[in-house]
Amino acid sequence: MSVAIGLPVWAQILGALGVAGGVVALAGAKTIAALRTLGQRQRIRDDAPARHREKAGTPTMGGVLIVAGICSAALLLAGPEGPVLFGLAALLGFGAIGLWDDLLAVRRNRNLGLRARERLALQVAMGFSLAWFAARQPWLDTAIAIPGIGDVDLGWGYVIFAGLLFVGFTNAVNLTDGLDGLAAQLVAVAAIGFFAIAFVRNLIPAAVLAIAVAGACVGFLLYNAHPARVFMGDVGSNALGGVLAALAIITGAEVALFVIGGVFVAVAASVILQVVYFKMTGGRRIFRMSPLHHHFELVGWSEPTIVRRFTWAGVVCNLVGLVVTLR
Repeated sequence: MSVAIGLPVWAQILGALGVAGGVVALAGAKTIAALRTLGQRQRIRDDAPARHREKAGTPTMGGVLIVAGICSAALLLAGPEGPVLFGLAALLGFGAIGLWDDLLAVRRNRNLGLRARERLALQVAMGFSLAWFAARQPWLDTAIAIPGIGDVDLGWGYVIFAGLLFVGFTNAVNLTDGLDGLAAQLVAVAAIGFFAIAFVRNLIPAAVLAIAVAGACVGFLLYNAHPARVFMGDVGSNALGGVLAALAIITGAEVALFVIGGVFVAVAASVILQVVYFKMTGGRRIFRMSPLHHHFELVGWSEPTIVRRFTWAGVVCNLVGLVVTLR
């Protein structure tokens, strides 16, 4: 039941931050113990950097904590508003795909669960379904704001654009989730950016959802910061990628997502470039390893150093995105 009615805006915002972070923090220890008992443990890829071997056996699927924290805070402090329910649908829909992937990986005793084409097919179906639904809602404008150009109305082409946005950022966040605390910190930073956009544009339910995402990620860092006691798994990275795309759509800042989430874009681009260059040159590489954070590991940077520098890069991207969007 929502308690948002009658509360001042500042109370909704602070309440959402506290509830989301509190749910994750308070339920974390028992959830980690349960995941360990159920055998939800991380399998390490054979080609992963050598120092990742020590992470084998760490409980995974901790993303269920993040999902629970966000849902609790958003429903309690924002209420069943259309944009909020849309954001939660993206969170839960993509989270369910990630959960299935995680469960299959454990069942098959390997790092990967769903095959790549199976996972992509499910993501495309989910992303385009959400995009089609959003394009029919009165709170959505199918025009996108392009800096330096202005608003461009995509009409029903918006469904294609938004569907690709969902799929792209779900995979980008998933690829970034490779070091302790990295994805959680970067998503928290990006969510604060969308909170600022929603607040300035007086989209208070969206602002509450965004700050709930940030709060849940911060709470998760109590257990996921280096050295991690639990990993978020695909259930977490997929859910967070989906809700980031949804926040961009809800706030009308779709193009800004590429700037605010610039580190996610760079990580995904590093994988694409590596694969294309490898095939074009018959086996040569641009990076020592992709995604990008693994390249810096092999260069010699420590894991905390990479996470810290990538997070600061995320802060800079966030500030640039806000300036471009809100000027």
